[in-house]
Amino acid sequence: MVIFAKPTVEQFFRTYAITNFAINSDESKLVFNTNLNGKMNLWAMDLPSTSPYMFAHRDESCNFIKFAPENNMVLAGFDKDGDENYQIYALPFEGGLPQPLITGRAEEKYYFSHLSEDGKRLYYMTSQDNPSFLNTHMRNLESGVDTLINIGEISPTQLSAVSENENSFVYSRSFANTYTVSFVKTGEETSYLTPDHEKVHVAYDPVFTDNDTIYFVTDYESDNAYLAKFNVSSNTFSKVLEIKGESIQTIKWNKENNDLYILTINGVTDKLYRYTIENGELENCNLPVDVLDQIHYTKAGNVYILGRSATDPQNIYSSKDGKEWRRLTENRVLGVSKDEMVEPEVVSYTSFDDMDIEALLFKPQSENDNGFTIFWPHGGPQSAERKMFRSMFQCFLNRGYTIFAPNFRGSTGYGSEFTKLVEQNWGEGPRLDCLAGIDWLVKNGITDSDRLFLVGGSYGGYMALLLHGRHAEQFKAVVDIFGPSDMFTFVNSVPPHWKPIMERWLGDPERDKERFVNDSPVTYLDGMTKPMLVIQGAKDPRVVKEESDQIVAKLQEKGRDVEYLVLDDEGHGFSKKENEIKVYEMMLEFLEKHQK
Repeated sequence: MVIFAKPTVEQFFRTYAITNFAINSDESKLVFNTNLNGKMNLWAMDLPSTSPYMFAHRDESCNFIKFAPENNMVLAGFDKDGDENYQIYALPFEGGLPQPLITGRAEEKYYFSHLSEDGKRLYYMTSQDNPSFLNTHMRNLESGVDTLINIGEISPTQLSAVSENENSFVYSRSFANTYTVSFVKTGEETSYLTPDHEKVHVAYDPVFTDNDTIYFVTDYESDNAYLAKFNVSSNTFSKVLEIKGESIQTIKWNKENNDLYILTINGVTDKLYRYTIENGELENCNLPVDVLDQIHYTKAGNVYILGRSATDPQNIYSSKDGKEWRRLTENRVLGVSKDEMVEPEVVSYTSFDDMDIEALLFKPQSENDNGFTIFWPHGGPQSAERKMFRSMFQCFLNRGYTIFAPNFRGSTGYGSEFTKLVEQNWGEGPRLDCLAGIDWLVKNGITDSDRLFLVGGSYGGYMALLLHGRHAEQFKAVVDIFGPSDMFTFVNSVPPHWKPIMERWLGDPERDKERFVNDSPVTYLDGMTKPMLVIQGAKDPRVVKEESDQIVAKLQEKGRDVEYLVLDDEGHGFSKKENEIKVYEMMLEFLEKHQK
């Protein structure tokens, strides 16, 4: 009898990422961005065939895909080695090599916003001449004439919607993740979509259903985001639809049917509805996945989604009615069935101030259990750990690790007020929520300090560093993946268009000097006594390499056990499959080495 070995790390990481997709008007071609061949490129399927073929070769991440209305070209945005300086390119309808369309210096950003109904005018935002607030331009694709139509001011400003007659424009201005106002400009007239734009709230995702009517999402005077409407000519705001206990994330409008697909979030899962504008009827859809990353609604009334679940990698699905779904991609774990993977338990515990915190608890199958637990604080921080596939999770579970992922205060999916609790409070409330989660694990006999590893990326990497410095006795070893190490250097090193929102998010380094000191992991170097692995992308624009360099250098000066991996061709994440496999093989080796 042949006995097969346990799945390798590479098998779990041979799943591929799908970051976004687009479909042409007659639904004959679907193009999606994926690292199917090991690096990010555009691939396509000529529907109804689901056999993918390479559509555009560039080996770089793509932030948008847009078909021109006459199927004469495809637009896409590419960066360089994860630097997030996206610029706009054009491709023939049959694919090929991307041709520069709207580009500039390497450090400049060009973000697609809108393509006119006839495909002749392209609207975009750029950091050129205004790196902090962004300007909006219109490029006439026939004449090549470029027109400046809005100068961003006060805070980063983006063009969010254009009326069909191209006379009215909705702009969104962000002061923080939880404070984004939207306003419509018609000629010289400017009107905010919500009654009091100085109140802290969000108003986003606007769509013109006619030249006078804008539907959008907002949490104005509410803890949950709902559907609202603004009439341009009468300058009036009205609430349209609120779904109890759920927050609307995004809306997609179908002109022919005059209805909306509405995506909502409730904790660790999503829901999808179809809303008929004429009669207000709300229909619950039957999703094939737990978490949606993208929705596309076609003129024919068909809906396409990109989604995933804890044991299902990202895949694209289509449906005629939101009930029955056809899976178009076959992204799966190599040689591992769903039965061999792990669905999480949704648990909750009480934190230091009696606040309930929800968490995901992944337990390995009993025959694999190695007795060790990984504590995983998620990134963001205004994000959440959800029921979505992570190659790392399923791989490490297969190796016997329990994984605990708390959605501490500041996480999304639990109402606006909960999300705001991390603002100017990066290192106190969320840290204490994490400690309460560790106490819960110990009290329930799941782990103890001799069997607990700490692993986090981005804000999770910051929290890993902070917990290590202040509470090293809780852990055996620590892994930090591109985490900020010093609040003073971090606040000054973020991309220029982030800087206007840092005041509300982090605070002011001079006014809040004492808190910045208290919240900076470098303050607690003496406490960082456990073995560490630090991983960093050299091109990371969000958490620059110096944030990891300085913490590693200072710990090495103290003679601490620190391993450091720098990926020269990556940014804030791993877009290249071989790099990703290298990182997690190294991480597994590190954890196994420190089990003793």
